[in-house]
Amino acid sequence: MATVSAYSNPNPNPNPNFLSATDQTNHNQESLPQMQHQPSSDPESNPTPNTNPDFPPPLLTPSEMVPPAAPPFSLLHLSFNQDHGCFAIGTDHGFRIYNCDPFREIFRRDFDRGGGIGVVEMLFRCNILALVGGGPEPQYPPNKVMIWDDHQSRCIGELSFRSEVRSVRLRRDRIVVVLEQKIFVYNFADLKLLHQIETIANPKGLCVVSQGAGSLVLVCPGLQKGQVRVEHYASKRTKFIMAHDSRIACFALTQDGQLLATASTKGTLVRIFNTVDGSLLQEVRRGADRAEIYSLAFSSNAQWLAVSSDKGTVHVFSLKSNAGSPCTERSRSASDPATSPHSSLSFIRGVLPKYFSSEWSVAQFRLVEGSQYIVAFGHQKNTVVILGVDGSFYRCQYDPVNGGEMTQLEYHNFLKPEAAF
Repeated sequence: MATVSAYSNPNPNPNPNFLSATDQTNHNQESLPQMQHQPSSDPESNPTPNTNPDFPPPLLTPSEMVPPAAPPFSLLHLSFNQDHGCFAIGTDHGFRIYNCDPFREIFRRDFDRGGGIGVVEMLFRCNILALVGGGPEPQYPPNKVMIWDDHQSRCIGELSFRSEVRSVRLRRDRIVVVLEQKIFVYNFADLKLLHQIETIANPKGLCVVSQGAGSLVLVCPGLQKGQVRVEHYASKRTKFIMAHDSRIACFALTQDGQLLATASTKGTLVRIFNTVDGSLLQEVRRGADRAEIYSLAFSSNAQWLAVSSDKGTVHVFSLKSNAGSPCTERSRSASDPATSPHSSLSFIRGVLPKYFSSEWSVAQFRLVEGSQYIVAFGHQKNTVVILGVDGSFYRCQYDPVNGGEMTQLEYHNFLKPEAAF
């Protein structure tokens, strides 16, 4: 059960002109949400859409407007935005937003009292964010999602639940709130509840949504161990996929929602599925030893998949299939080591264990083992961006033809005061 609280005169219209050229190209048919909350005595009442054309200024302020560095803080949250062009951190004092290319801090908000923010979910580059309190002194109750309008430097609405919020996902038209064993899907314009989904215990708040205009696909854990549930809202179809024997640890979705990558708590194999029919398209091997997979990420063209784990290595894999169709531009024989490296013992496939015919990563980057990192593909060609909970920011380049060790192009530490530009 959730309740919606509306605050008066929020005017939280995200301006579509704040989007980068890439955002506008990919979403030119889809406008950003427009909301207007009116005071009501009924806490379950739904706000009404706003047609006010006066848009607020963007969230992203010039670097010289960033205030002086705050006292030392603890990191509570770390995530990329929807197009991986920015990332957000939540701290025990507030939250900060960074640009990836070029790397720079572009905004921060430090609260006076308490201030702990355990979840920060951006909506591309606009002024609307979803915040959840966290840490020893949370700024907001951990069972509430606060809709923050940074134009007004305040919350303009909230969603309250009976248990702690594990994660939030935003689209231009939807707000998805993930609890331990339930997911709520809301319309962004009026915060009307559209759908509820029951899941297996989901302490990590695993959930992903597609970002393509008009093609909402949502993926979450199913009700069984190793099962994922795929909701195709356009066609009103639900698909269950038994992806692994072990519990699901991580998954990722392409922007159009057609391809799904999954990893289990075993962490040795990553599987790529077609979300429409649930068919297994490809299986790649991260390694032989058990590992905790921290993140999976598709490239924007769905030709590459990046994987990070507690083993301290980021892997990039070549993908053979795009929504079940061969990628003609990259289609090569299985013996080509650049795009499909296999074990040298693959000729005895079927005799020895499956390990010997496994498909391995094309490129790798070595990090500190045991530390937690998340990865995404950069906007520059053949690059990945790696973020660590220790404040590490790496930009690396991989060779799509010869593979091998990636080249480090850039390094920063976003937790150090001198990193605040």
